[in-house]
Amino acid sequence: MDRRKSLKALALGTLSAGVLLEACNDGDADKKAAEDKARAGAAPASTIDRMKEEEAHYKAVTAETFFTPQEMATITILGDIIIPKDEVSGSASEAKVPEFIEFIVKDMPEHQIPMRGGLRWLDMQCLKRYEKAFKDCDQKQQMEIVDEIAWPAKAKPEMAQGVAFFNLIRNLTATGFYTSEMGVKDIGYAGNKPNKWNGVPDDVLKQYNLAYTEKELKECVSYDNKA
Repeated sequence: MDRRKSLKALALGTLSAGVLLEACNDGDADKKAAEDKARAGAAPASTIDRMKEEEAHYKAVTAETFFTPQEMATITILGDIIIPKDEVSGSASEAKVPEFIEFIVKDMPEHQIPMRGGLRWLDMQCLKRYEKAFKDCDQKQQMEIVDEIAWPAKAKPEMAQGVAFFNLIRNLTATGFYTSEMGVKDIGYAGNKPNKWNGVPDDVLKQYNLAYTEKELKECVSYDNKA
């Protein structure tokens, strides 16, 4: 199965539908939150043309920090498992997907409880099995538990909460990645480009005994000559 192709389809399906789309706190959480808030306050004003209400909402959302450093570390690991770096493009974290998810849960608060609850569930599962949080497990241990929740049709009933959480973070990761500059290039989307038309070719005009006037040549055709 080509995971990137599947995620591209997922992201495009999500976008077409119009949906862009407290685990264990450590001692540095408050300090990190204060640093993030200070950075947000010092950030330059957005260069995007927004209405005053939109600008105020953006500043309010970015002035807050929702996830703890440990939660962000877990989100970063999961994002890079879902979309790793390959020969086509960088990883989810390189496309700043964790920052996107941090923004989305503040902009769309309905995601906060499912995300925080899922991260807690993941850490509790790892504590029971490996006696350490997910972010502190080795890669083999992380993949063991991810494999149990990443495939809904194969997952055991007792893993339903983990499956629901992984579905959510996979959707957010795919949306964040494929709406980033890196993700758009990965898809190969060229966007709208201006057309160039140099008028009807001379041989065709001669075939019908027609010709452009000097005024038409100057004002309407020969696009390349105007460059």
